[in-house]
Amino acid sequence: MTGPLDLPADHPFGLHHLPYGAISTQGDDDVRLAVRVGDHALDLRAASADTPWAQTLGTPTLNAFLELGPQAWADVRTWLQDGLSDPARRGAMAAHLHPLDTVHAHLPLQVRDYVDFYASEHHATNVGRIFRPDGEPLTPNWKHLPIGYHGRSSTVVVSGTDVVRPTGQRKGKEDPAPVFGPSVRLDIEAELGFVVGRSTLVGTRVDVDDAADHLFGVALFNDWSARDIQAWEYVPLGPFLGKSFASSLAAWITPMAALEAARVPLGEQQPEPLPYLRGSGPGLFGLDITMEVRLNGTVVSRPPYRSMYWSPAQMLAHLTVNGAALSSGDLFASGTVSGDDPATRGSLLELTWSGSQPLALPDGSTRTFLEDGDTVTITATAPGPDGTVVGLAEVSGTILPAR
Repeated sequence: MTGPLDLPADHPFGLHHLPYGAISTQGDDDVRLAVRVGDHALDLRAASADTPWAQTLGTPTLNAFLELGPQAWADVRTWLQDGLSDPARRGAMAAHLHPLDTVHAHLPLQVRDYVDFYASEHHATNVGRIFRPDGEPLTPNWKHLPIGYHGRSSTVVVSGTDVVRPTGQRKGKEDPAPVFGPSVRLDIEAELGFVVGRSTLVGTRVDVDDAADHLFGVALFNDWSARDIQAWEYVPLGPFLGKSFASSLAAWITPMAALEAARVPLGEQQPEPLPYLRGSGPGLFGLDITMEVRLNGTVVSRPPYRSMYWSPAQMLAHLTVNGAALSSGDLFASGTVSGDDPATRGSLLELTWSGSQPLALPDGSTRTFLEDGDTVTITATAPGPDGTVVGLAEVSGTILPAR
């Protein structure tokens, strides 16, 4: 008879992965940290009771653990992998495992600050062509710095949380004046979120070469977007209410250490970025992560993260270059991931070319933008060590009618 720790070597949530989350169990509302092992969750509060990290791992969020920094992250990962694979210790670990279908997932960190970038050249070019068909698709600054905006951390929600259709002002081309009501152009943005650890002081900055000391892990991210509200409000200060109503984060955070085999060289950057965005080279990496976007169960896109123009290390360096402080639990996202093929576009805005080319679904219906009741699920895979696969935890949400 096999047990929950007898995982095949190629299990996407095997010992080479070990993503972090937060759970409560049936009949117990107490939230505690956990690590996903196959189709089970390991209760870290119980499992770490006799370790140096008992107090840190006994909290309901990752924030205190994130503050410890990369050496502690590596030490805990080694402790977990050894304990889950050593025949003499795995029995004690197994006693603290819970089947995933018996636990409730919670947001695994208190999101301190949230920044969203715009790091895909293909996405930015598509959007530019849609909204500026007679001009240059990329703005003059786009290839000189990672464009971003400061979002609303309090509306980052865990995967599985329903999303209420936002209401606000909008003004179509034919409208003589703005109107107020539910968004009629509700969209998705398939993104990768980066979880930050180790706080810094105001007035300091993080170099590209030092970014690895602050990059704890990644999670799939959906930055729901009300395109009609956004289009009316964004001049001159950029996204605001069209973005701040909800952003969904996967329930399990994949450590950067699990993605070593997924690192790929960053593509050519021309013109060459300024020195603070170049570093000495190791921080200039991409990630070979392939996403799948499903709308009501149908795959509508497969965005490739490896095609992104800006590296996560460059995004973090730019975020802090003015002296902005980092806090453990900060989150920054990549912006929509889109490839150069129409089937790899990471938003409905691009997939339907602003509604002019509706998507046909198997049930005979079509979509330009999201309708009430639609469910969007984003999954992803990446290469793991020795030919294994890392499966990033899904991020999903269902649209509810406006209130």
